[in-house]
Amino acid sequence: MAVTDDIPGPKAYVNARLLDPASGLDAPGGVLTDGERIVAAQAGLFSDGTPADAEVIDCAGACIAPGLVDIRMHTGEPGQEHKETLSTAGRAAVAGGVTSMVCLPNTEPVIDDMSTVEFVARRARKHGLAKVYCYGAVTKGLAGIELTEMGMLAESGAVAFTDGLQPVADAQVMRRALAYAGTFGFLIVQHAEEPSLSKGGMMNVGETATRLGLSGIPPQAEIIMVERDIRLVEMTGGRLHFAHLSTAEAVDAVRQAKARGLTITCDTAPPYFALNELAVGDYRTFAKLSPPLRSESDRQAIIAGLMDGTIDAIASDHLPEDEESKRLPFAEAAFGGTGLETLLPITMELVHNGQMDLLATLSLITDKPAQLMGLNGGRLVAGAAADLMVFDPDAGWKVTEERLHSKSKNSPFDGRPVQGQVIRTVVDGRTVYKRAP
Repeated sequence: MAVTDDIPGPKAYVNARLLDPASGLDAPGGVLTDGERIVAAQAGLFSDGTPADAEVIDCAGACIAPGLVDIRMHTGEPGQEHKETLSTAGRAAVAGGVTSMVCLPNTEPVIDDMSTVEFVARRARKHGLAKVYCYGAVTKGLAGIELTEMGMLAESGAVAFTDGLQPVADAQVMRRALAYAGTFGFLIVQHAEEPSLSKGGMMNVGETATRLGLSGIPPQAEIIMVERDIRLVEMTGGRLHFAHLSTAEAVDAVRQAKARGLTITCDTAPPYFALNELAVGDYRTFAKLSPPLRSESDRQAIIAGLMDGTIDAIASDHLPEDEESKRLPFAEAAFGGTGLETLLPITMELVHNGQMDLLATLSLITDKPAQLMGLNGGRLVAGAAADLMVFDPDAGWKVTEERLHSKSKNSPFDGRPVQGQVIRTVVDGRTVYKRAP
């Protein structure tokens, strides 16, 4: 349930396990907030008692971590409110421990001018849930032809630039974008997919697609675009980030580019390390994603990229679709899955499966994405925004339509038992979500 009627003043979070991935802190302790800021967060805090004027919040041994920072999500507002609104996305976010999120520019109208950036920011502030930041479009109208006024968009609050759900396909346009953005230190984010190779495809090419009689999207559609854009970074010196990588060779290409000192980063999303193409099953449209779910060897390579640091962050890739868009024959159904409320528990599978330790895993959804986008979040430190998550890393639950707060329920993890449950979410010192008893 959402809660926004906090008593103002200092708050002492006691009896907690503090987790701050940025500093490596993992110890019993407490957090003191006052207004919108953290006053102190340290081991042994309150061992001599709490301030007399502070509201005491007993965490009962649960973990306190920075609120999650989600750097890739889509909201239907403005223009497609029947799929999601800033309000429903905000409720889903805080229920999932997300306190900051960056929305894609694929709205109606497109986020390619200052007024739309300001509209989204103003609407998000009105709801007072998770903080919402915007990507600006790379090209006007997402048409892939004419560059936007990136400088003016950045002044209005755009944190980086992307054409969102589609790639900047034209190499000359991408070259100009990287060169122009590089002049100002702006980050370009690319959906890596060669459109002529993926056109008409429904799922990953291979045996499963053949058995189901579905047209395939080859891994090379991602690999070729990644390799092309790496060459363009070499030409321009720009900053480039690849979103939701899904293939082994693309991750390896980024690994090699980083070794050469290029300013390239990347992220992935939970479906690409927790599911493979078999999740499509018998035409299960909730598993129809873009990029598509890949082979088991690709899934294992994504995990390896997370473990060795090649992949810099994990994003939810939240893309809500209404029932009319998903409950169709597989070939006609829309791509995309919701992800805000499953970002934490699916990412926690890396811990529960023994692949990564807790702090390294949380870092991928807190301080690292915040650093990539230049956001003031993802850390438990005095002076930082009081954006916190209280959670139980081991508590189990099942992903069901009834549990999801998003307006759309198209989760690729529908029916999956998971571990990791948010108890309380705090944004700027205000409790905006508390789990119902």
